[in-house]
Amino acid sequence: MPKLAASALAAVLALAALSGCTATALQQQYTNGDNKGYIAGSGVTEVAPAQRKAPVVFSGTTEDGTAFSSKAHLGQVVVVNFWYAQCPPCRLEAKQMQQINAKYAPKGVVFIGVNTRDDAPSAHSFDTTFGVTYPSILDADTGKVQLAFSGAYRPNSTPTTIVLDKQGRVSARIEGAINDQPSTLDSLIDTALAEGGS
Repeated sequence: MPKLAASALAAVLALAALSGCTATALQQQYTNGDNKGYIAGSGVTEVAPAQRKAPVVFSGTTEDGTAFSSKAHLGQVVVVNFWYAQCPPCRLEAKQMQQINAKYAPKGVVFIGVNTRDDAPSAHSFDTTFGVTYPSILDADTGKVQLAFSGAYRPNSTPTTIVLDKQGRVSARIEGAINDQPSTLDSLIDTALAEGGS
């Protein structure tokens, strides 16, 4: 009986060791960009104008100390990207997010990041590494912005990108990295821009 128990314990420990290696391997695969085996949020939700809830009101301080308020951008389409520096899919999507920001900024679209875990130096370092020029609210300490989006279209995974219409209502949400859905964010922004209302 002791030999059987010892064998069972050895099998459990071996399985645990293999599980640990598997998790590390999956993380490395996503970091490499080949997307094999990595499980993350994935999906697009569009909300018809008649089905949209009340405007989402949020504010906070960005990594450079500037105050940001969603109320100041009513009448504009606002793209809100939830991220943090060590999130592998956030790193993969960063350059494409910046490219879309550069494309739509002349059309009056406002991009704002919401950093859910980092301090200002870490956020600055990320911006420098990936060439991100739009600001991010630092939300790690208070979680106020995340709480503001805690309704039906909350950010369930990181990254999550939410498009707010000109009235500040959620018009669309992308769960997961936008590089997995190359033209989707463009289409969602175009739809929100084409709508009336302010």
